[in-house]
Amino acid sequence: MGTIPLEDSFADVVGKAQRGLGLSDAELAKRAGVSVEALAQVKSGKPLDDVLRKIAGPLGLNATALIELANQRWRPATVSLDGLAQFNTRYEDMTVNAYVVWNPNSRQGFAFDTGATAEPMLDFVRERGIKILAILLTHTHGDHIADLDRLRRDTGAPVFCPEREALPGTELFGEGKQWSEPGGLRVEARLTCGHSVGGMTFVVSGLGRPVAVVGDALFAASMGGGLVSFAEALDNNRRKIFTLPPQTILCPGHGPMTTVGEELQHNPFYAR
Repeated sequence: MGTIPLEDSFADVVGKAQRGLGLSDAELAKRAGVSVEALAQVKSGKPLDDVLRKIAGPLGLNATALIELANQRWRPATVSLDGLAQFNTRYEDMTVNAYVVWNPNSRQGFAFDTGATAEPMLDFVRERGIKILAILLTHTHGDHIADLDRLRRDTGAPVFCPEREALPGTELFGEGKQWSEPGGLRVEARLTCGHSVGGMTFVVSGLGRPVAVVGDALFAASMGGGLVSFAEALDNNRRKIFTLPPQTILCPGHGPMTTVGEELQHNPFYAR
């Protein structure tokens, strides 16, 4: 698999923050002390450091991380962990991720979402003799469940769906639900709604490092749009993802994998 680009540009981050806070261009420009014209340049993709520094505060963004993103000075280090595989497939004009987490000793584990097509995932588990115990859905937006019928049929595994986003023929679950694999792999569900009404993060323990499959709650250097509630999305991520250990691998629904530690330094929404 080639290098997966960041899901969002700095202009995307600015736009998500501005929409989430309900600020018009005129209001944001006034609060930041910049012209509407300069703000328009930034939103069109021109990396004007001085303007970015001024608008960061009113948008609740970390100025240093935002400027770093604008000037393409950071991307997360490549992540590799025995027992974790990412599958990146094209869906319309974007790409979407799905994951398998398994115990390398027992070769049993869990699938997370389907991607646009489950074919790469299915090929992977067949070639390695991995048994999927359950299919766990982060949320039910179309790009994440596009090949659910085939993944369910070919693995024979039950599908677990967030209770606020019920799908026919699935088992519903809420926050705190846990799954286990006989060799010691554990998965716990945490409600990280805001982007979607019932979005879940799955925290996995039992591998060489902790893993969190975050769906569209969080991306490297960005976050999912607060389609349901921007404030809830921000708060849930802070309390339920960024309280995990810094070495925790974050597996987002779009873009490259990253870690809690890297995002605490380089994500404009969350950098300290």
